Amino acid sequence: MAFRLQVATLLLAMSLLNGCGSVTVRDYAENAPVLDPKTFFDGYLTAHGVIKDRGGKVIRYFNADITAYWKDGVGTLEEDFVFDDGEKQRRVWTLTPDGPGRYVGRAGDVVGDGAVTFAGNSMFLDYVLQIPWNDGTLDLRIDDRMYLVNPNTLINESAMNKFGVKVGQILLVIEKREPRAS
Repeated sequence: MAFRLQVATLLLAMSLLNGCGSVTVRDYAENAPVLDPKTFFDGYLTAHGVIKDRGGKVIRYFNADITAYWKDGVGTLEEDFVFDDGEKQRRVWTLTPDGPGRYVGRAGDVVGDGAVTFAGNSMFLDYVLQIPWNDGTLDLRIDDRMYLVNPNTLINESAMNKFGVKVGQILLVIEKREPRAS
């Protein structure tokens, strides 16, 4: 009887896993408005978000100014963050074309290359972020999923994982803005 229960449990688990196929950016290929990274990530943008712990509790808030531009097909996003505790961080991304619907993303605190894919109204970015932790650093896998909801507003949700275990989440809104007055 125990053997039958183990087999039934295994079959149920396998069927659940089989039904949980991972969502890809191609699943959004027909969605509008179309997200063209060269158009949306160009000029002055702002971001406003929260960081949640693994239980879903908000543990930090942030705002960011983003200056984005393109030269010879390569995009640069200069992100300046200010957190609720006054901490400031700067991250500069470069997006280098890597075939249709793909870029390679690089930044100073990103380990290796990030994989960027886009289709329809969405853009996914998968990378390993190195964050300060105690007296050293901690490498977290980040699964960014961005969705353009109108020509000037993008919603971003990011899952943070360590050893395949969810350790947190980031939710933010990115908005295109008019250039700042000098």
